[in-house]
Amino acid sequence: MASVSLREGEDPEVLLKRFQTTMQRSGILRELRNRRFFRTKGEQLRLDKQRSLRRMRRRRNR
Repeated sequence: MASVSLREGEDPEVLLKRFQTTMQRSGILRELRNRRFFRTKGEQLRLDKQRSLRRMRRRRNR
């Protein structure tokens, strides 16, 4: 669980920005999007393979 505490003299907008950054780094929102719909194991493997191929192509083209 991601949490941030208010620092002395800190603006609430800065606190919100820090919280959003913490949430991004922890990967909670990404996992929530992935779990929104059920995926079978085969479907997940196919998607992972597609992601991997995309990453490899991007790295090769640099």
